[in-house]
Amino acid sequence: MSSSAPQEPRPVGGHRLWSVDEHLADVLGAVRPLEPIELQLLDAQGCVLVEDVTVPVALPPFDNSSMDGYAVRTADVQGASEEFPAVLTVIGDVAAGSGELPTVGPGEAARIMTGAPLPPGAEAVVPVEWTDGGTGGGAAAGMTPASAAPEQAGGEVRVHRAAEARAHVRARGSDVQAGDLALAAGTVLGPPQIALLAAIGRGTVRVRPRPRVVVLSTGSELVQPGEPLTAGAIYDSNSFALAAAARDAGAIAYRVGAVADDADTLRSTIEDQLIRADLLVTTGGVSVGAYDVVKEALSSVGSCGPVGSSGPDGGDGDADPDVDVDATRIDFRKLAMQPGKPQGFGTIGPDHTPLLALPGNPVSSYVSFELFVRPAIRALMGLPESEVRRPSVRAVLKADKALGSPAGRRQFLRGKYDSETGTVSPVGGSGSHLIAALAHADSLMVVPEDVTSVEPGTELEVVLLG
Repeated sequence: MSSSAPQEPRPVGGHRLWSVDEHLADVLGAVRPLEPIELQLLDAQGCVLVEDVTVPVALPPFDNSSMDGYAVRTADVQGASEEFPAVLTVIGDVAAGSGELPTVGPGEAARIMTGAPLPPGAEAVVPVEWTDGGTGGGAAAGMTPASAAPEQAGGEVRVHRAAEARAHVRARGSDVQAGDLALAAGTVLGPPQIALLAAIGRGTVRVRPRPRVVVLSTGSELVQPGEPLTAGAIYDSNSFALAAAARDAGAIAYRVGAVADDADTLRSTIEDQLIRADLLVTTGGVSVGAYDVVKEALSSVGSCGPVGSSGPDGGDGDADPDVDVDATRIDFRKLAMQPGKPQGFGTIGPDHTPLLALPGNPVSSYVSFELFVRPAIRALMGLPESEVRRPSVRAVLKADKALGSPAGRRQFLRGKYDSETGTVSPVGGSGSHLIAALAHADSLMVVPEDVTSVEPGTELEVVLLG
């Protein structure tokens, strides 16, 4: 790598540049995990468990059959073969869910179904394929349904193979024992965990709920996909990308769509959305243009800087008379990164709902989401610090030429990571509007602030996106 000495953040418009790490620390420092609630099992999917769950009863709660076949005493089938089968008297059926069970005595067998309790006296289960199925013929392929031939629950069955004690029997407590730890606090509840909770009889569970994230994009030029484009208009992709990314992070996402470049309309929209938001995300309108509506609408509200922060860009503004100035603190700042230099962060409304204002270029918006919004969502979920950020690896750059990077900026380039070779290749250029390249990338290559050129063969940090 070609590099220069590390530099202190340079003043920009009277304020210094924030580093990526400073901004992320500011965001995470203001975000607290959501309060736990009791939820029904299916409603708890994707949530984080806040208590250890122990097993109240053994699983399975009784010895049961792992096969459809016959419950037998091992002595009665010892030495059985196709030439000299053991002939046993069938005393009845034992189906899954059976309560009263027949006792299997010497020379007897009971038809038994998968999952059914092992009846008293029985020591093993012989699969139906090892028998004639009570037909008096050759090896059976299966059992005749009980409703079609109830008489086959009686009569005789010929067993063609011996069985050892406990053969095809699932022992009581062989999965988990009563008092065992089923799931530890901090576990994210996916389908297997939900299944275990149901299997041990838990109808509800105490979790931190999935954060509700409201995503809205700004720009009078934005058109809903599926509608015709007019002159100068483009389709709104950011709100779809960020809502999908929020869901991928574990949140419940609400996509508001595009808001026109009008500060009053934006303020009103945000106020309407606060009732269903644990986190607000806006995209666009945070730079220095005449129509950067997010900055116009929110930078004059209250005192700058998020709760608990005395940010370097802090300053006084004219308060909107309709907004509680003590409850709203939004700070707009510039970061030493590319893409995604302009950012906004703070809290808004009476509940101090976190708001992250991202730039409007599609790649800038998405990269900013991955670096700042996703960790905020994961922190709201109550996940441990090790699971808040995307995982990263070291990989060797595979490219035809050196990659340039601006001095003093941490650059995030789209890449394709090959885990087998430990290499990463650039995808598309560095432009923050190149969304097609983003769709084919699976990682972000990180070029440090003090590096201006990265030669092929150089090892880089690579953030894995999925």
